Amino acid sequence: MTRLRLYRRLLRLAAVIAQGLAMACWVSLRRRLGRDDPAYRQQLTRLVLDRLTATLPFRVQVRGELPDRPMLWLANHLSWTDIALLGSLTPLSFLSKSEVRRWPVIGWLAQQAGTLFIRRGAGDSAEVRQLLGDHLQAGRPLLIFPEGTTTDGTALRTFHARLLSCAIDAGVPLQPVALRYRRKGEPDRLTPFVGDDDLLSHLLRLLRDEEADVEIQLLTPIETTGLNRNSLARLSHAAIAEALYGSAEIERAAA
Repeated sequence: MTRLRLYRRLLRLAAVIAQGLAMACWVSLRRRLGRDDPAYRQQLTRLVLDRLTATLPFRVQVRGELPDRPMLWLANHLSWTDIALLGSLTPLSFLSKSEVRRWPVIGWLAQQAGTLFIRRGAGDSAEVRQLLGDHLQAGRPLLIFPEGTTTDGTALRTFHARLLSCAIDAGVPLQPVALRYRRKGEPDRLTPFVGDDDLLSHLLRLLRDEEADVEIQLLTPIETTGLNRNSLARLSHAAIAEALYGSAEIERAAA
């Protein structure tokens, strides 16, 4: 039964990947013809991610309201699946480390989808801030993971405040999002993509196993007017920590 389930899911996944490649080729052609439209790319990306999410072994519950204006989305980060789940909700652009651009196939797909790439530790923070701010001011929502890495979900790491300046510059609010994965009523230990795990092995383990439950909480937006980036980092961290773990995590982070 497990093997049959895996084969069925792999077939569905292959169909989605083929569709994603076809759409990426179409977007690439439009760009070469001078007909690039970032909003159109976001819509296509959402369509592909929605179908990708449908192939993953998750039962998804969304709580809260989708924002009706562009915002800077901030979420805790457990796995590559976070991107598919959140990107399926609404047209979003994503921020990624520059190394991803060089990954075979995936890097090209991410680039065609309009992913913004930054170099870790680079001294071009002003340029990055301008790039992200321009993106938000153009009315295109953007998702970042302010922890800077994936975790196993047992605790929330400190949020890096540097990138939050772009929301202040663009005059847009923050949309904090709390992601929780559970399997058989317990915290999910299979879905987090951490350590030296590789994507293929992780994907096959997910597809072999039974469905997990995913809760996506869209929390109250945080206005950026009159606040600095460090205050925004603390407020958004506290909101997500409270949603995931209650007041104990907030008290521990403040200690």
